[in-house]
Amino acid sequence: MNIEKYVTDVCKKAQKASRILANQRPDDKNKALNAMADLILAERETIKAENKKDLDAGQKKGLSKAMLDRLELTDARIDGMAKGLREVAELTDPVGEILDNTIRPSGIEITKIRVPIGVIAIIYESRPNVTADAAGLCLKSGNAVILRGGSEAFHSNLVIANILRSALKNTGLPEDAVQFVETTDRKAVDHLLHAEEYIDVIIPRGGKGLIKKVATESRIPVLKHYDGICHTYIAEGADIDKAIAIAFNAKVQRPGVCNAMETLLINKEIAKDILPPMFLKLRKAGVEIRGCDEIIKLDPSAIPATEEDWNTEYLDLILSVKVVDNLEEAINFINEHSSHHSDAIVTEDHYEAAHFLQSIDSATVYVNASTRFTDGGEFGMGAEMGISTDKLHARGPVGLVELTSYKYMIRGNGTIRK
Repeated sequence: MNIEKYVTDVCKKAQKASRILANQRPDDKNKALNAMADLILAERETIKAENKKDLDAGQKKGLSKAMLDRLELTDARIDGMAKGLREVAELTDPVGEILDNTIRPSGIEITKIRVPIGVIAIIYESRPNVTADAAGLCLKSGNAVILRGGSEAFHSNLVIANILRSALKNTGLPEDAVQFVETTDRKAVDHLLHAEEYIDVIIPRGGKGLIKKVATESRIPVLKHYDGICHTYIAEGADIDKAIAIAFNAKVQRPGVCNAMETLLINKEIAKDILPPMFLKLRKAGVEIRGCDEIIKLDPSAIPATEEDWNTEYLDLILSVKVVDNLEEAINFINEHSSHHSDAIVTEDHYEAAHFLQSIDSATVYVNASTRFTDGGEFGMGAEMGISTDKLHARGPVGLVELTSYKYMIRGNGTIRK
């Protein structure tokens, strides 16, 4: 296979389809989204069979439990893909929204209107449900999508993409609006990153190595996040029961995802009271505790933390824990070590909460809630293309609105500039 020619053909088809899709009515797009959901459920057993091929291969390769968890498509996750597509169908269509309208002294009328971006390529690893999420969001926002999944999920991604394409064809929309790169050759990524003639935005979703490669080598604008180094700070004014429940959920509920807590900060005034019951619960769930000097004094069975630990996204049942003197120390520590993804405070003090929300420089900041809520579905977006820690164009979960741009439509009546 000539990889460059193949990728170029994929890009050309996507661009052609994007121009058709940009003019589709909301009802037609919603019909296609619901058809996608129906067909995913109808093909459940086929999806599970293809997913098993990837899981078996992953186990032979020695993938970690966290990676295998991200890869697995359970019945609940297949249901979740269909549910996400239906939820996207229910959302307000952003395309065509009038953002501003003015009449100038010259007589021209200027209307600022929301429009699709065009062609969006997403390069992602492990999680095959991203295939459905990305396709659904791009369809609703009027964009064509090029999907390049990781080799570890090739069979799962391919079968899902083919199901989505069939649903588009069955409902009269261009099936080429969903393109799946049907090769695991890494050269395909290089060609995608240089296809600025056809692709408008690249979204990498995966490990730090992948995202750095895309950000460094792409000729196309990139929406990215490097790490999910998320913190929870338990303040002196915290409710102990709330704090234990929140920290446990943030670390244990699903440790292999980017919004899981990796570092726990505890105010020195509450540390002696909260550490014994919290550590007991965490250890029962299999969590390894790595602590600062103060933590080791309070609990000698903890492993001493290194400087590297404060800057590590474990994606596993490992937690770094540090005792801090006050709110300001917690804020400074988080702003220094956070990946600016999701950070939380547990406190009953309204001043502390407000100051934390204002001072933490992250895409999502929480008071008395688990960082695990940073998710397009939980934010009412139906799904997401990823979590952006950039500050320009999109920040946080990337949903429908973030997949649009705008243009100005100007009307006159023989109006000329003097």
